[in-house]
Amino acid sequence: MKVTSRPDPAVDRDWWRGAVIYQIYPRSYQDSNSDGIGDLKGIVQRLPYIASLGVDAIWISPFFKSPMKDFGYDVSDYCDVDPMFGTLADFDALTAEAHRLGLKVMIDEVLSHTADIHPWFKESRSSRTNAKADWYVWADAKPDGTPPNNWLSIFGGSAWQWDTSRQQYYLHNFLAEQPDLNFHNSEVQDALLDVTRFWLERGVDGFRLDTINFYFHSQGLENNPPLPPEERNDQTAPAVNPYNYQDHLYDKSRPENLGFLERFRALLDEYPAQAAVGEVGDSQRGLEVVAAYTAGGKRVHMCYSFDFLAPEKISAAKVRSVLEAFGKVASDGWSCWAFSNHDVMRPASRWAAGEVDPTAYLKVISALLMSLRGSVCIYQGEELGLGEAELQFEDLQDPYGIRFWPEFKGRDGCRTPMVWDAAARNGGFSTAKPWLPVPGKHLSQAVNVQQGDVNSLLEHYRRFLAFRRQHPALAKGDITFIESEGDTVAFTRREGNEQVVCVFNLGSKPAEVALGGQALQPLAGHGFSGQSGTGSVRLGGYGAWFGRID
Repeated sequence: MKVTSRPDPAVDRDWWRGAVIYQIYPRSYQDSNSDGIGDLKGIVQRLPYIASLGVDAIWISPFFKSPMKDFGYDVSDYCDVDPMFGTLADFDALTAEAHRLGLKVMIDEVLSHTADIHPWFKESRSSRTNAKADWYVWADAKPDGTPPNNWLSIFGGSAWQWDTSRQQYYLHNFLAEQPDLNFHNSEVQDALLDVTRFWLERGVDGFRLDTINFYFHSQGLENNPPLPPEERNDQTAPAVNPYNYQDHLYDKSRPENLGFLERFRALLDEYPAQAAVGEVGDSQRGLEVVAAYTAGGKRVHMCYSFDFLAPEKISAAKVRSVLEAFGKVASDGWSCWAFSNHDVMRPASRWAAGEVDPTAYLKVISALLMSLRGSVCIYQGEELGLGEAELQFEDLQDPYGIRFWPEFKGRDGCRTPMVWDAAARNGGFSTAKPWLPVPGKHLSQAVNVQQGDVNSLLEHYRRFLAFRRQHPALAKGDITFIESEGDTVAFTRREGNEQVVCVFNLGSKPAEVALGGQALQPLAGHGFSGQSGTGSVRLGGYGAWFGRID
């Protein structure tokens, strides 16, 4: 496909650095045609609301043609919109309106695997000699008929599925209906780069790359070694999943991926200011992988790992340790931080439920998130403080939750529809029965309830994002931590001549942080009421303070 765009020196090619990205799960954002499922036209209706938040970009979860076994993360046509969501013309209209409102548009590219009904896989499985025979990861059975090795699927069971046509196993790191592409085949890489160019030519500003560290596998198909129990954690998979029992040395995070990411970046660099953020799911080496993928400005622009997406509650000590560790392993890299997305329990339930004042707690941790060095992802509904929906088993749609119920209830609880109007049917999401039920307790947190209430979480997000835009150091600046104790976090952000001191109290009790006896000049407009004295800051419970050192 002919390139129609060329880099423009006047364009801010660094817009992504420090950007705040609002994630939209299209099935659950707004239904425009009363079928109970959100769609692209529905997103267009709500773009003014998103722009009013003050974010820089939107990231839209997959809307491509799909059999929906994994709700769009099983793609059957990379270059078309599933009729459930609309048409390519609808997507073009969405992009045009977003750009008119000053919003960048990022889309979810699922390159590591396809749906099993994708034409590529249909051809690949038809024989061992067809033109695409090597486009997926195929392997013979062991002499006893068992799978080639011990690799496990994140969604449970072996990562290998027997195919009767080829009489071989194929690899699937997720559902059996999501066969993994073979990135060792250069034709596969070329085809996926062509897909990327297709969307670049349609005007997208960037990509969120799903499961970026799963692209390559070891061609030796070595068994993964066991992981000692004391080293296991539930950052990537729930604790009940035996996936956590292995050290995933051979089925993901392979060094061969770096070459493909450089090809991917070279393609994006042909365009004015396009960027990519990669999802890194690696519980043992997440930050190191992020460092490798973002180093030197020649691979992806930024990545996010699961450090703040795991069930473990955020703490002052963890924030400092994660940010400082990232600074050491990726001094020239860039991260994208998130406390939530479409795959994890919402923070209002995961972290805030036991707090004395959950809303105040959500305000201070969101301000902390938006003050860290890196870019930021905000998942739809976080600005409302929505909690995890409690669903009945018969309401579940997620195959992951159905497989591991009831110890792990899956991802449906964070995917229920957005609530716009407390008095409207289904919270204003749809006039038909929604694909997932709208929790009654969410209605009191609807947009129309919080809109205009200066004390609401929604208005806090708007206020703080406006404050952040006034101080570029909070978006692009370096970070240096200041010694503090207990539940307090303190650091300085520096960009050019601007130096902003940020102090947070994640606990419910008052706290004081010493800042070295320097003269402190408070900044206004962020909505918090911490007080500065001579060389120190006093904070109430769930408080924050921002200022300058004169």
